[in-house]
Amino acid sequence: MSQAALPTQPHSPTLATLLSLIVPGSGQAYTGRRERGVFILLTAALLIFLLGWLNLWVLAPLGLPFWLWQAWEARLYAQGKNPGSARLVLAAALLVYAIGWQVTQIDVSRVITSAPKVVPFVTGLVQPSYFDRQIDSNTVPTPIEIPCGSAPAPAVAPANGPAIRLSSACANPGDVVTISGAGFPANAQGEIWFQNAIGDRSRARGKDGLLSFAADGTGAFAVDAVMPVVTNRDPQSHRLEAQYITSVGPLRLSETSRLVIGRMGETIAQALMATTLGAILAVLVSFLAARNLMRVNPATQIVYYVMRTLLNILRAVEPLIMAIVFVVWVGLGPFAGVLALTVHSIAALGKLYSEAIESIEPGPIEAITATGADRLQVIWYGVLPQVWPPFIAFTVYRWDINVRMSTIIGFVGGGGIGFLLQQWIRLTDFRAAGAAIWAIAVVVIVLDFLSSEVRKRVV
Repeated sequence: MSQAALPTQPHSPTLATLLSLIVPGSGQAYTGRRERGVFILLTAALLIFLLGWLNLWVLAPLGLPFWLWQAWEARLYAQGKNPGSARLVLAAALLVYAIGWQVTQIDVSRVITSAPKVVPFVTGLVQPSYFDRQIDSNTVPTPIEIPCGSAPAPAVAPANGPAIRLSSACANPGDVVTISGAGFPANAQGEIWFQNAIGDRSRARGKDGLLSFAADGTGAFAVDAVMPVVTNRDPQSHRLEAQYITSVGPLRLSETSRLVIGRMGETIAQALMATTLGAILAVLVSFLAARNLMRVNPATQIVYYVMRTLLNILRAVEPLIMAIVFVVWVGLGPFAGVLALTVHSIAALGKLYSEAIESIEPGPIEAITATGADRLQVIWYGVLPQVWPPFIAFTVYRWDINVRMSTIIGFVGGGGIGFLLQQWIRLTDFRAAGAAIWAIAVVVIVLDFLSSEVRKRVV
């Protein structure tokens, strides 16, 4: 009996309602709607399972509309009416979305209360560090022992000129040390740097990020620095340095810009190499994954199903996961990114190419076959002329996609600008991160426009 057909024998509306109230869907089965009854029962069971598995019984009252409506639906079916499915689906969707809301921990108020945290990032986007000025600076050092030993030697301040003193001659990782400066030029501005025992330098950090200072009119300042983690557990002498500006030169292209341009070129090259290699291999694979070319005999049909399955599996794995595998395999750098994008491009383009082959007109193939041409000649003269335009369009579009993907796989060590972007975000250098993000956006927009124009001309 079809779902829309009316029952051929009378049923008790009251009994149908009671049955569905006891066991959801049983009233529908009683009125002859067995498939619908099974669907309602499975839906109710799934909702109950989700509530129990996620321990969200507090949302159980939201399932009441679904439970009541499916009982009322059974009553209408018993009366020979067809209530439709919209209300039942909406009632179930109410509980599903309530569960999703809880699972994803959506809290709209946090968007407002946590807004100050994103202000530095937005500021970096508005003020990307594409340009800077040549700055001459002086550095004033002072030693500090990390971790604390038995009796660290106190630092000796110079008799004249700028000097910095520490609230403690030693500290443990995570301790806060007050750095006091005196004798600096009036209103001088600068940065605090940390140099470890082997000479590696990095910006010192305070409680609110990278540490800077601004001297007052007398050349004095005081800032609190959080001591970094060091690899050596034995006490060693490190240095804290106050680096202040002495002169400012003309505007010039910043080091960040040079890094962004270089890594952006690397990203585009990554995408180009991956797309080229992927397209070449995908063309070969696509003929083996085209149903209309591989239904010659059982052996070729097996090859078709194997290739289709392989393409589906590879396409299901995200390039980010592939990049992690290849980083472990061949090491950090753009080569790992190229391999990851190539494998995913083979899977994606192989599917698109094979579908283009399956949609070709059979007439030219039949005509060439009738002349006595072999299989290779049929493909060369009957298939390729029909599929080259979509092949080119798909390939250019894939290059556009690969440029976007290559920025992401850089986050896991796959090279390209994503590698820099990840470092700058971790170091909270949001102006440099903003420069990278704008560069990515501009390149993606330009490539999207170019690929769109190419596809218009070839399709």
